[in-house]
Amino acid sequence: MNGGRGVRLSEGEDDPVTPGALPDASVAAPAAGAAAPRPGRVVRLPGVYRPQTDTLLLALAMRREGIGPGTDLLDLCTGTGALALHAARLGARVTAVDISRRAVASARLNTALARLPVTVRRGDLLRALPGRTFDAVVSNPPYVPAPGLTLPRYGPGRSWDAGPDGRVILDRICDDAFAALRPGGLLLLVQSGLSRPEETVGRLSAAGLDVSVIDRVTIPFGPVTRGRAAWLRDQGLLRDRPDREELVVIRGRKE
Repeated sequence: MNGGRGVRLSEGEDDPVTPGALPDASVAAPAAGAAAPRPGRVVRLPGVYRPQTDTLLLALAMRREGIGPGTDLLDLCTGTGALALHAARLGARVTAVDISRRAVASARLNTALARLPVTVRRGDLLRALPGRTFDAVVSNPPYVPAPGLTLPRYGPGRSWDAGPDGRVILDRICDDAFAALRPGGLLLLVQSGLSRPEETVGRLSAAGLDVSVIDRVTIPFGPVTRGRAAWLRDQGLLRDRPDREELVVIRGRKE
């Protein structure tokens, strides 16, 4: 999946409850003679993040990293529950967490529609599960730099706005990941190049994880980043490509 292989999904949050496609357990090319992969379907309430390129990157990384039967997995910032359902289809035991009531309702609805045993909890990241540890933690958190120091409590911006440097949620996950993982546990995290992946790598390494960037893909700006391009430029966050951003998947392992 290095380089993204032309993966493209659209960005936007202004439509009502909408079906969206995410590959199921057959996201990789099937073996000769196997059935062609079929996408899983998710629905979402207004204001809940729609599965996009970052979601797909994590889904592919989960399969490649061997998430499967026997894996006790936590999906932080689950949104529609798309990644949680993907992990369940791979055979993992899955707990999903989101602070948004609409996201939790969407994830529970999708779990019921898929008839998969995913436990969905409402709460603030790992505070929702005090003392719990997991074999794997995956997260597609809010990571888009946004004006203002206060995170939105309502509306679609809650799904992506993450403070002036895009790191309000990322830093909390980095600080808590080591304690949430069992020995040998795996962290998979996706973020934008606008929110300094090198800072994530440094924080996770300092916390004691073996860290690497395992996937990179460059995509055109969607409506959100395009609408605040002037502000991003004023903050010095736009570098070589003023209308494109890089997404990265970061892998951490607790030895």
